[in-house]
Amino acid sequence: MSKRLFSILSRIVISVALLFFLFQHADLDLKKLWDIIRASDIFFLVIAAILTLLTHILCIFRWGILLRDIGIILSWLRIVISFSGGLFFNLFLPSTIGGDVLRTADLSASTNRPREILATVFLDRLSGYVGLVIVALFASFLGHSFLQTRVVIFSVGLITLTLVLILLVLFNNAIYLRINSWLAVAKIEKGATRFKQSLDRLRNYLKELHEEIYLFRNKRASIITNVFLSILIQLLGPLTCYFVALSLGVRITPLVFFIFLPIISAITLLPISIGGLGLRDVTTVFFFSQVGLAKELALSISLVSFFLLVFYSAIGGVIYVSTVHHRRI
Repeated sequence: MSKRLFSILSRIVISVALLFFLFQHADLDLKKLWDIIRASDIFFLVIAAILTLLTHILCIFRWGILLRDIGIILSWLRIVISFSGGLFFNLFLPSTIGGDVLRTADLSASTNRPREILATVFLDRLSGYVGLVIVALFASFLGHSFLQTRVVIFSVGLITLTLVLILLVLFNNAIYLRINSWLAVAKIEKGATRFKQSLDRLRNYLKELHEEIYLFRNKRASIITNVFLSILIQLLGPLTCYFVALSLGVRITPLVFFIFLPIISAITLLPISIGGLGLRDVTTVFFFSQVGLAKELALSISLVSFFLLVFYSAIGGVIYVSTVHHRRI
């Protein structure tokens, strides 16, 4: 069995195991869960669907700005097609990373500039993470008076620390050079040839990525625009989830969604499941239970939100496949 196949199968197992645990060991009333979803208010669902579409449009625009700033001039239609393919493959590949790989490969084939494309995809994802952390910090500050659980404080602190470390490695040349030199001289035990090869690949990957991304450090207008768009996108995510909750009869303060959703989104970025399935549901139930929401209601929010994701991902797949003859794969 190849390493790639084993990796995919292991993530499928994790997703299934998490869902099995949730449905079998979390004292869920499945009939109640189905009744909640079946009675959902279509009006609020339509609003959530419109907000989801707006989120995707802003994501496309954000990526397009990065592409143009690095000198890759493509039509907006071509960018939409590639983004749609990534959206579709996010459903089946590990976390959101699978869709990013598709976007990189797709436009690299069209432009023959794989390093630059990879840099824009990475920066697109990074700017989204910056927006996510900003929203989480601001919402946590506003909501600290009624939500002071240690797990929330720890989670927000962890995703913030992760962002700081990533930014230091990518944009601080001294720190990058130190890490790069450490990877180059790291002592490898005899017989660990495969591990040494992995370190060498990691070092080369970081070197190429750092060289491309470091060029953006002086493009302040582009960076500011992308961070601003990312904040809007990360505000739309919790707002969409709030309207999903309203459609299901949940009535809690919207601020809770702006605190929890960034944390849940950060956790589902971990490449340990397929499309975040299972991981997203378990974390949603866990965090919303912190404010006393019934498990069935919390899970219904996650499942309906996932349905919206599947809906737009399916449209993305149709767009990508129907235009395959117009481009070089």
